Amino acid sequence: MNRHSTIKRCAFYLVLFSFSLASLAAAQQRPELSMEWALGKPGRNIAKVPKTLWLPDGSAILYNERLPEPERNFERFDPTSGQRRPMLDLAQAMASLKSLLPDEGAKGLEWPQEFDSSGAKAAYLFAEDVFLLDLPSATFTRVTSTPAEEKDVHFSPDGSKLAYVRDNDLYVYDIAAKKESRLTTDGSEHILNGTLTWVYWEEIFGRTDLGYWWSPDSKSIAYLQTDVTGVAVSTFVDFRPQDPRIIHQVYPKPGEKNPKVRVGVVGAASAKTQWINISEPYEWLVRVNWLPDSRRAAVETLDRPQTELRLYFADTQSGAPKRILTETIPGFVNEQDDLYFLKDGQHFLWASERDDYMHLYRYRMDGTLVNKVTNGDWAMASTGGRPFWVRQAVAGIDEKNGWVYFTTLKDVSTERQLYRANFDGTGLIQISREHGIHRIAMSPDTHYYFDNFSDIKTLPALRLHGSDGKQISVLAGPRPELLPASVHFPELLTIPATDGFPMPAQILKPSNFDPSKKYPVILHIYGGPSAPSVSNAWQGSMLYYNILAENGYVVAVIDNRAATAISKKLENTLVEQPSVSETNDLVAGVKWLKQQPWVDADRVGVYGWSGGGTNTLNCMTRSEEFKAGIAGAPVTDWRFYDSKWAEAVVKRPQDHPELYESTSLVNRAGQLHGKLLIIFGTYDDNVHPQNEQAFMNALIEAGKQYESIIYPMRKHGFTDTPAQVHLGYAMLDFWKRAL
Repeated sequence: MNRHSTIKRCAFYLVLFSFSLASLAAAQQRPELSMEWALGKPGRNIAKVPKTLWLPDGSAILYNERLPEPERNFERFDPTSGQRRPMLDLAQAMASLKSLLPDEGAKGLEWPQEFDSSGAKAAYLFAEDVFLLDLPSATFTRVTSTPAEEKDVHFSPDGSKLAYVRDNDLYVYDIAAKKESRLTTDGSEHILNGTLTWVYWEEIFGRTDLGYWWSPDSKSIAYLQTDVTGVAVSTFVDFRPQDPRIIHQVYPKPGEKNPKVRVGVVGAASAKTQWINISEPYEWLVRVNWLPDSRRAAVETLDRPQTELRLYFADTQSGAPKRILTETIPGFVNEQDDLYFLKDGQHFLWASERDDYMHLYRYRMDGTLVNKVTNGDWAMASTGGRPFWVRQAVAGIDEKNGWVYFTTLKDVSTERQLYRANFDGTGLIQISREHGIHRIAMSPDTHYYFDNFSDIKTLPALRLHGSDGKQISVLAGPRPELLPASVHFPELLTIPATDGFPMPAQILKPSNFDPSKKYPVILHIYGGPSAPSVSNAWQGSMLYYNILAENGYVVAVIDNRAATAISKKLENTLVEQPSVSETNDLVAGVKWLKQQPWVDADRVGVYGWSGGGTNTLNCMTRSEEFKAGIAGAPVTDWRFYDSKWAEAVVKRPQDHPELYESTSLVNRAGQLHGKLLIIFGTYDDNVHPQNEQAFMNALIEAGKQYESIIYPMRKHGFTDTPAQVHLGYAMLDFWKRAL
């Protein structure tokens, strides 16, 4: 062996040894998979990407939540040059805030309630008062100092004013004059101006207290006035203080009186309200939008059966409305936010499911249909950021070229891709390419878009693209190095329903999976209307699935046909056969699983939360396929849920008492098969504890044993880490005992 070969071999082994040491060090730095890690802040934070906000001038604001909280600042981003620069002297801003409120800002400066259109000012709520941050000078100003709480702060479009709600009345604040004016005066316990009662907040506006809207010229505000007189009130009892406080919540139930809502338009200077006089009867007032001329407002109403939606254009000076179009949809109308007025002043775009798929239509301003913009046996679909029951698929409108950009599930129901079409319905092309979920935020001029992209094996990344789809830069890449080394990923597949319908599914097996062995299976379900659980995207729930898998369980997720979001026809099977259609599909999926050689057919469990909890109980009372189940916060009788959603599915009990009887899980408690764990929070203001208590009482009367875990003063979703970790351990313990 010559000298040069020896040197080369030594160098090779040295490099190999160094690489091994580096790999070992990297592996040692990666966290261990634990309940505390997966369900605590580390597990929740690994999928974060910077927050973004496009501004009218084509620049954007970035806020990097990956940084430690005290170091997070706002950056101005120029997509053309790629330049990023701080917008704020953070230290000076924090000093300014602490001079006004010494106890605030210890963890840093959070994303504000709202930025103005220039990005120069930001509105905050601290200690239930309004504060204004001037970013160039890094100075906070205290806007309000009142015993009452202020909320719902919004800038006027020109940035000169702030509006907010106090004690159920609307106020406006002139920033330059530092003057507050009261716009409404009749706010009370029963009259709400510019703020929403719970059922509107939850079901209609998607968990956003969106009760007023500035006109484009910043001179007027359209607002909802809600009268809750006579609407049913539910109560919750705290365990604190010594004599517990009683919490009251306005909560209409099926067949009962709903809140009465109307639209007013108030002048920011005059404080005089003109009411929009819609004489045609309606039950729900579901949307308000200003037309570009600032003289007219678009108002949408819905009847009580929720099958007829009407769009009006109302003159805000006289209050006179004109009905523009009427949508009649079988089953129920879904809320959607894809109404856009084109700059030509002659047309608007409107989304509808009238042909069974969510498509976009172009209309003249008098309500005459011009053409369908999108067409085919596929639907536009939201890409995230809003609750699933509020649809918004349009990402951008390029009026110069006559293009509209939107996201769809056109090719695969488990993906969301960006497409473009001409206003006349021609020229449909796909913009995004990678298989997965693309969450799109497009610049106002449509020259660029941010893509928050992930797939089922890849953590989210934030990227900048041109409108042609080409990637320009990566602002924040995926961070797989933060994952425990043991984390692995599910496989995507379809499982046939009884009639052959291909149900989307995913399966996660233990990392040491041996196909010659038989494993217990845990099926995780939701099953709600167009609310898929299976997607080719990063899912935070996969971390908990991994814990279950490492404890020897196969974890499966299946979307019944109504949950897929493929079409309105599939969604409406919830209405045509409530409870039965979901159960039949999910049980068919379980029977398919039991045919796999690696499944222990005698050890199959099912669990879900909210609608998934309801479907868990449906599966356990309508079949004998499950050895055990966990039902979290389930609706057990539609008479106990809110009127808006319950009546969408089973209509009014006065009209269809047979549906309430046939879907009541309380009535079916005696048919429970398998071991059951019921979980809920005592302050669940969404699915009230009445649901669980009624079902448990029926189980007792039927002689059926069950287990329960009750979380004091937690709402529908447990947001605190101790409760989430406790819940994770409790469920794992149950599976170990029950399966």
